[in-house]
Amino acid sequence: MSLQMVSTISNSSLLQPGFSLLNFDGHIFFFGQKGWPKRSCPTGVFLLDIKQNEVKMKPAFFSKDSCYLPPLRYPALCTLRSDPRSDEFQYIIHGGKTPNNDLSDKIYFMSLASKTSKKMTFQCIEKDLGGDIPEARYGHTINVVHSQGKSMSVLFGGRSYTPLAQRTTEKWNSVVDCFPTVFLIDFEFGCCTSYILPELQDGLSFHVSIARDDTIYILGGHSLQNNTRSPNLYKLKIHLPLGSPAVTCTVLPGGISVSSAIVTQISDTEFVLVGGYHSDNQKRLVCNTIVLEDSKIEIVESVSPEWTPDIKHCRMWFGCDMGKGSVLLGIPGANKQLVPDANYFYILRCKGAEEGKEEELITQICSQTSSEDPGDSTPFEDSEEFCFSAEANSFDIDDADTYNEDDEEDESETGYWITCCASCNIDINTWVPFYSTELNKPAMILCSSGAGHWVHAQCMDLSETMLLRLSEANVKYFCNKHVDLHKGLQTPQKQQTLKKQPMKPLRRKKSMKLSMSTKKSFLRRLFE
Repeated sequence: MSLQMVSTISNSSLLQPGFSLLNFDGHIFFFGQKGWPKRSCPTGVFLLDIKQNEVKMKPAFFSKDSCYLPPLRYPALCTLRSDPRSDEFQYIIHGGKTPNNDLSDKIYFMSLASKTSKKMTFQCIEKDLGGDIPEARYGHTINVVHSQGKSMSVLFGGRSYTPLAQRTTEKWNSVVDCFPTVFLIDFEFGCCTSYILPELQDGLSFHVSIARDDTIYILGGHSLQNNTRSPNLYKLKIHLPLGSPAVTCTVLPGGISVSSAIVTQISDTEFVLVGGYHSDNQKRLVCNTIVLEDSKIEIVESVSPEWTPDIKHCRMWFGCDMGKGSVLLGIPGANKQLVPDANYFYILRCKGAEEGKEEELITQICSQTSSEDPGDSTPFEDSEEFCFSAEANSFDIDDADTYNEDDEEDESETGYWITCCASCNIDINTWVPFYSTELNKPAMILCSSGAGHWVHAQCMDLSETMLLRLSEANVKYFCNKHVDLHKGLQTPQKQQTLKKQPMKPLRRKKSMKLSMSTKKSFLRRLFE
């Protein structure tokens, strides 16, 4: 094994625990970014262009008839082939967390629609199911089994939110283990059937599952109810006759008590188990080799790489299988880094150079890693891995646009996820829409104090009616911090007094006073 640090990776803050890697024709695509996609890459899917230990992220494209695929973290993912030996395949994606921390119960099919020397275009379709539909969850696994010329998907494990009827104010967003039910999904007819097996007593999440032909092996996993990592090794046998399917479970010896491990395939029958956790605060630095032959499984300890001091002493790590015996590992960056949430990444190669020739990998691997983001129910963070069929080669699109987050508005300072005030509780990982006008970003309003600054309407305790009135009216708004200050410092505008024309006094008409002699003369003339 060899461990090599990736010297440069653009926009590494998007790669957080819970992401997935998709391998199409040897090209590695990143899916499940932290936060909602931005304008430069609205699909949220990136090509990882790997050259000389440098990784550049380039936006991916989808066909016009594709449905919207949200950035899901900790989903269950596997490949589905029409024939076990066929080169054509598509990815099944089920469940996972959205950037709003909502859990998805949807199933998506993602396939390669077209490919040229310059561009790869994908198609994503949402599938509808009937019958015993699995509830929304994350940290689970999904595999495809083949028996008697038929294929079915098998879904197991994971975590979900506490049912609404059982929630309390203190533990509203707490998670619980999903019931240990095995789901058989027939995508040809769109139906799902559940099976309860007596051997599976406890719910498991972030376990490893390896599928070969009609058999699935389940290794490790974490149980929230007991806070334990199962030492059992389960063997699920799925028989697909003409009638109803038959599902049996056998508990085998030789399991490993581990959660969030990563499995990579190095040959048709040989796999390497890397990483994971012994306990909440203890990483598992031992590697194991898993061999599947003649319906048997053998797990032996193998030589571990020379871990760097940073990896040995860090509290958590995460990563994904890159295919063909390579694993992408990440550890938290130092607090002194200029870029927040940036991580350091390594590529672990479990195969020798002489073994790196192209091979057809039939067996599917789906191991869930991970654990939670800070603030979730568990105190540690893990990784997540999936199985792919070829190693990560460079994608020869030299003239393709490289995604540059600097081209976007800096949302950490002037965008929607700022800390607008001392009591601000808007967080990109936990936010849910509050107003009917909100979709995937919180409503904001401009405070006119000084040079002006943006605040969240929800943090200002604005009602929806008032928010709509302020947005429609051309008036200045002042936030809770500056409204009183504005009132105290405001100098009333000097009102101009209107000059009034003085009114002329009314002159009284002088009454005519007649003398007595004049009166007598007038009367005399009147009667003559």
